[in-house]
Amino acid sequence: MQTVRSSEELAAALPEVRKGGTLALVPTMGALHDGHMALLDEAKRRAEKVAATIFVNPTQFAPGEDLDRYPRREAGDARMLEEAGCDLLWMPSVQDIYPAGFSTTIKVSGVSARWEGEARPGHFDGVATIVAKLLLAVRPAVALFGEKDFQQLVVIRRMVADLGISVDVVGVSTVREADGLARSSRNTYLSEDERQRAVALPRALRLAREAIRGGEPVAASLRRAKQSLVDAGFLRIDYLALVDAATLDPLDEAAADMRLIAAAVIGSTRLIDNVAI
Repeated sequence: MQTVRSSEELAAALPEVRKGGTLALVPTMGALHDGHMALLDEAKRRAEKVAATIFVNPTQFAPGEDLDRYPRREAGDARMLEEAGCDLLWMPSVQDIYPAGFSTTIKVSGVSARWEGEARPGHFDGVATIVAKLLLAVRPAVALFGEKDFQQLVVIRRMVADLGISVDVVGVSTVREADGLARSSRNTYLSEDERQRAVALPRALRLAREAIRGGEPVAASLRRAKQSLVDAGFLRIDYLALVDAATLDPLDEAAADMRLIAAAVIGSTRLIDNVAI
């Protein structure tokens, strides 16, 4: 695996990598786990060569969020990627991505307004801007993103379509622990007790999904799911909603293509999750 740390080194490395065939990109913020490896595995199925990025993007963290304590394990992450068959790793600096005088922000209206967009103002502006920069620098044929951050996936697809960026954006199913908790870099923040109680989040979503499938009114299913989180010790529920999978608009009754999405805080850790219906 070749590792590059600047845009200039990336530009020099890409022609040689492309000689091996089509290129897939797996953008990450590091602190890699099995969920990221699932993205890499899918990338290898869809392209002959795979590039990955590790960049903790400061513009998607709001003031007071966990930028400073976000886990950083550069050497271990690089080793995981190499062992998994990654061909090129780009680890740029903040100064390389956002040089002096940088003043452009991409805002994706509509699908970014609610849910995470409301709970974390400016978050998706940072996400859209960095993903656009990564895609335009690498120019992959396909880019892989996890479905755990479902709203992020929808925002990126909208941005790519609106800007005419020639890339196939692929969502990869959420990787979960044996008890159902979605794999996340932020799970490392959980105490042992919080980790045991955190499983109430995926359980609440699964039970609500089955209730809605069974014909129970949406409002009643969501009310029961929220109460189960309160009972498990979650301190705050930012949202727990049934939404249209394409527009992310809230649904009061079942429709053709739906997602149950949720964000809630246990201890000092904010967890997000979703399930398809």
